[in-house]
Parts: sequence; structure tokens; C-alpha cells
Amino acid sequence: MSDPLLLSAHGLATCAIGNSEPNPRVGCVIAAPDGRTMGEGSTQRAGAPHAEVMALQSAEDAGHDVRGATAYVTLEPCSHHGRTPPCCDALIEAGIAKLVIAVQDPNPRVAGRGIERLRAAGIEVTVLAPDDPAAIASRELNIGFFSRMIRKRPWLRMKIAASLDGRTALDNGASQWITGEAARLDGHAFRKRAGAVLTGIGTVQGDDPRLDVRLVATGVQPKRVVVDSRLEISLAARILQPPGEVLVYTAATPAGAAADKAQQLAALGVTVVPCPGVGGKVDLAAMLDDLARREVNELHVEAGHKLNGSFVKAGLVDEFLLYLAPTLLGLGREMAHFGPLTDLAGGVSLAYQSVERVGDDLRVIARPPGRADF
Repeated sequence: MSDPLLLSAHGLATCAIGNSEPNPRVGCVIAAPDGRTMGEGSTQRAGAPHAEVMALQSAEDAGHDVRGATAYVTLEPCSHHGRTPPCCDALIEAGIAKLVIAVQDPNPRVAGRGIERLRAAGIEVTVLAPDDPAAIASRELNIGFFSRMIRKRPWLRMKIAASLDGRTALDNGASQWITGEAARLDGHAFRKRAGAVLTGIGTVQGDDPRLDVRLVATGVQPKRVVVDSRLEISLAARILQPPGEVLVYTAATPAGAAADKAQQLAALGVTVVPCPGVGGKVDLAAMLDDLARREVNELHVEAGHKLNGSFVKAGLVDEFLLYLAPTLLGLGREMAHFGPLTDLAGGVSLAYQSVERVGDDLRVIARPPGRADF
């Protein structure tokens, strides 16, 4: 990022992770003509002030008059009445003279309307080119929001912890812990990014996880989602316990024993969503569509090799988050069960986004080529 004030705004935007869902993560810096910072802010919880309003309030609290100032914001200010009034109006009323925007809002209710409204009010607006580092950074920070707005589907990130030879568990199912404490902490930071954390009934029955965010601080717990085709989940499963909303997607017909189980789950505050697909399985694509309607931007998957394989075979994985431990386990459970392939060309091609050391382990982030081009 070439502009230090946009860099500051981006840093503020990252503070909204785990707080602003389902709204995008936005940061705003207001600067005087001589470059002095007058106010700054980031998006608060849904229904609370957005970044621009927080920055204006920050400037006012510091006794600054922002008339004639420049605002640097990581995403186009909203121009519609949603949970809060339009940020465009607040900037116009405050007398902001110039506005620098990292990237245009993909929300069809905004999508350039905010820019038009600000220019019509006499504010000089600059929007960075899409290939500008600040624009790329803002889009990446909000990749799930862009996905939901444009594709009508969450950004699906699949997290896998494995040995260096790709084993996620021994044949007997033992898997705790393959990777180290630093990797687990990092994994919770990625959970914090998500609007929902998803697993399958096999993992619930085998590991009884909570799948909440515990190892890092968060303002909002993500939804927890279980794919349970036959509605076999135990009412005592830890994933059903507070805090946070729980959804169970099932292919079971809502009659007889399934209807009784659905009522029992509902009494616990669990939302049961019938989503039948082929072969008595949950329709995973339809489930993603439903999660988008529930305003989930990023879907974080921590499941077993069978459900992972189903997502991979369906071509639904947007990003792989892999933690690889410096150990070999030999025979055991693979990352994702699919195939067998008869031709190498049938493999899932990926492009590395980053490879970093996390404690004693490696963190690899990879995506299908061009997956974020929407």
C-alpha cells in the first residue's frame, strides 16, 4: 500500500474481524489538509455505527473541525438505510471535502451509488484501481462479503490439520493433537473470521467438539453448523451448547422419529433445516445458498475426510487452510476422501497463496486458480 493513511485505515478495518458480521470490515481515517490524523474508526457490531461515523465521532471528541478534511476509507460508504443511516449523509453533513476509497462496495444496494451521491454533494472522490495494493487488501479482508454479494454464496474455507504425509488421523481415529499449540491458536483466529463454522455428524460423534472461538478474543461467536443427513446428533452433543446459534442441516424427512428429534432440537434453540439431496445426503450447494441467505460471509469447515471429500468433489471449496506438522504417520485417514482418479489431469489444481511457519508447523493457504475472480 503506497498511501500510509490507507494503510492505517486497513489496519483499523482488521479490528472489525469477529465484531462486524455480517457487515463488511471497514476502516476510516480522517486527515487534515496537512496530513494530520483527526479521527479514525472501524465498523462496530451490526446495528452500531460504521467506520465513517466512528471516525467522525473520534474527530469530534478530539475537538477537531473536519470541514475541508479528507477521509480515507477501505470500502465505499453506504448510501442506503439499513440497520444504520447512510454513511454518505454523515460525511456530507460533516463537510468532508475529499474522499479516497480503496474499493467499491459490491452490495447491489450501494455499488457506486454512494460515490455518485458524494460527488453530487461536491465531494472530490477518488477510487483506487482494482490492482492497487490497498484495493486488493480491502477486497481480501472482505472476500466473504464480496462472495455473498456477487455469487450469493459464502466463501468456503476448509481447515485441515495433518501430518507431513497428509494424514489427519490414525486408522483408529486418534487425531489430538497432530499439530502444535501455535497452529491451534492460529486456527481459532481463522474461526473468528467466519460467520459460521461447519462440521459433519461423524466429527460430532467421534470428537464431540464445541467448534466455538475460545483461544482468541472475539466480539461475536460464529454460527455453528452440523451436516447431519439422518438427524443422528445427540441432544447432549457439546456443539449444541451455548454460546452462539446452531443450525443442523438434514436430508431426513420431517416425519416420525425425525420429526420428534427436530422438535427436541428446536426446544434447545437449534434450527433444523431440511435440505435433501441425492442418495439421502444433504444438498451441499443448496445448503451454501441457504447460509448466504442467513448472511454468512465466510464459512469455515472443520470436518472429517468424508465430508471434506464431498465438498471437494462438488467443487465447492474456495480455499484450503492447511496446517502440516513435521511428522509422518503412515497409514491413516486422508485430508479428503474422493477418487480414485484414473488420470493425473483429474486432480484438483491449486495455487499457493502463502506458505508460513506457525510454531513448529507449516501453514499453507491454497485456492483453485481464479477462484476469487468474481
